[in-house]
Amino acid sequence: MRIDIITVVPDLLRSPFEASILQRAIDKKLVSVHLHNLREYSSNAYKQIDDYQYGGGAGMVMMIEPIDKCITKLKSEREYDEIIYMTPDGATFNQKTANELSTKKNIILLCGHYKGVDQRVRDHFITREISVGDFVLSGGELGAAIVADAVIRLIPGVLGNETSALTDSFQDDLLAPPVYTRPAEYKGWKVPEILTSGNTPKIEQWREDQALQRTQKLRPDLLE
Repeated sequence: MRIDIITVVPDLLRSPFEASILQRAIDKKLVSVHLHNLREYSSNAYKQIDDYQYGGGAGMVMMIEPIDKCITKLKSEREYDEIIYMTPDGATFNQKTANELSTKKNIILLCGHYKGVDQRVRDHFITREISVGDFVLSGGELGAAIVADAVIRLIPGVLGNETSALTDSFQDDLLAPPVYTRPAEYKGWKVPEILTSGNTPKIEQWREDQALQRTQKLRPDLLE
């Protein structure tokens, strides 16, 4: 899989891909992540990529020309399954979307900034718009890192135990059940006996029951 991220501040995105699971996935060549500094596609001597919005109003808008140049160059080199715009008014990102994107071969993530991008970018280049929540960040970089992380960990071979991702929260529209590790008792706080019983069918049933109870209590909307 290849992920191209178009951004105004590439330095903000380097560290997430230089550690832990994401770095291992890149080192194993299961995924490649490429950062593109939008300012390099500006035709302005000052590397300007934003301008005042037509009609007046507060806030600058990302210009269409440098975005067009960057996306057009990338598309001339390969085909892309999705060109995604990170924006707070996009569809809320969830596990279902992460699962779907993990099956793609090439995707572009365009990070919004300022008051967003010229609407013509959204009309003519973007295939999907994604938000990581109902709040506004300084830019789409952190959102892009979240999407990339959620997607990359689902690629076969990235996690040491591939079944681990299948039991994550939200995979079956339920929250994950409680988990415990050694010691079996700490300061009088004991691990539920069922988990140390060795009875696999009963343990699985306990986990299912706990997942359902947690979801009903904390995220009943997932059951609707």
